[in-house]
Amino acid sequence: MAHYQRRGSVPPHRHTQLRDDAGALLYEELMGEEGFSSDSSLLYHRHIPSALVDARPWQLPDQTTTPNEPLLPRHLRLHTLFAGPAGDVVTARRLVLGNDDVRIAYVWAREPSPLYRNAIGDECVYLESGSARVETVFGPLDARQGDYVLLPRGTTHRWLPGPDGVRAYCIEANSHIAPPHRYLSRYGQFLEHAPYCERDLHGPGEPEQHDGTDVEVFVKHRGAAGPTGTVHVLPHHPFDVVGWDGCLYPYTFDVADFMPITGKVHQPPPVHQVFEGTNFVICNFVPRKVDYHPLSIPVPYYHANVDSDEVMFYCGGDYEARKGSGIGLGSVSLHPGGHSHGPQPGAYERSIGVHEFDELAVMVDTFRPLRLGEGGRAADDGRYAWTWSGRGPGADSPGLEP
Repeated sequence: MAHYQRRGSVPPHRHTQLRDDAGALLYEELMGEEGFSSDSSLLYHRHIPSALVDARPWQLPDQTTTPNEPLLPRHLRLHTLFAGPAGDVVTARRLVLGNDDVRIAYVWAREPSPLYRNAIGDECVYLESGSARVETVFGPLDARQGDYVLLPRGTTHRWLPGPDGVRAYCIEANSHIAPPHRYLSRYGQFLEHAPYCERDLHGPGEPEQHDGTDVEVFVKHRGAAGPTGTVHVLPHHPFDVVGWDGCLYPYTFDVADFMPITGKVHQPPPVHQVFEGTNFVICNFVPRKVDYHPLSIPVPYYHANVDSDEVMFYCGGDYEARKGSGIGLGSVSLHPGGHSHGPQPGAYERSIGVHEFDELAVMVDTFRPLRLGEGGRAADDGRYAWTWSGRGPGADSPGLEP
């Protein structure tokens, strides 16, 4: 993120002394990406940020995945995974889908989370409902329904849900997540054709000081067989930053601030893109006017996106192309590479003459096949693959409920 931000107290020149009012020397930390070759920020701590007094393993929620075999499009009903708010946004996540580039999890939580740091990659957390304060080492973020919360790799933070809890769709990368390169100038400014700009990105408030000793931080990190966890015990609370500046920091983006790009005929999914990571993209489909050619068919054409698996999370409105499939709010559709997908029977014809779509969905397209996590397996309705034909194999067929 090339948009420079500054909070609190920083010295006039980088890598020079900064002292508090009592004359004590503060400790400068550079948090940066790609080996000093990309975005970074400088944070100034009251205590040494490297100090540890203990460590122990953290048993992550089930991270096992199984192949999507037999190869099928699937409907995953995420709202069935939780009977009510359970646990916290970090430790109660259930893995829905994943590969070596990205993992998608879901949670409905009400409790405060522990202090947490993802050392594998950036996180992009979409709030389906509810609200939360996300306290970070940079300062707090206030998030509400419809917000994306972008948390750079290594950012120490914790989630404090509002009184009604929060439903969160968690996209965890093995890389960094950022606005698409094609939206940016060579110096990183948003260009005129981008569907959002710097004004729509909301960084943290002023850094907050917390006291405490022997403070636990839950760290998710790379292990020999995939993600693993460690709990670090710090002698002092990590929220001890008096100031920072730079171009690397957490922020929120409200999906309602995305300005949809429409056309005379149906526009392809890249016009809906909001972020990108290594080997995947994130798009959002928002309420919008649709095609105005007199012979247009506003719903998507049938398509075989041969290089991608498509994951669509339905989180608002009424998605025109999926009527008749059983898909509703809280549903995920998985359309794997190798299967042509498109509107449900009748949706193609019903869309003719429609001028607006009232729909809200978050899409992740990956360039490597996705595997089913334990949450995905538990939420699979077992019937979606047969909805285009109206009939399927017997109840004994793999993946089909009686």
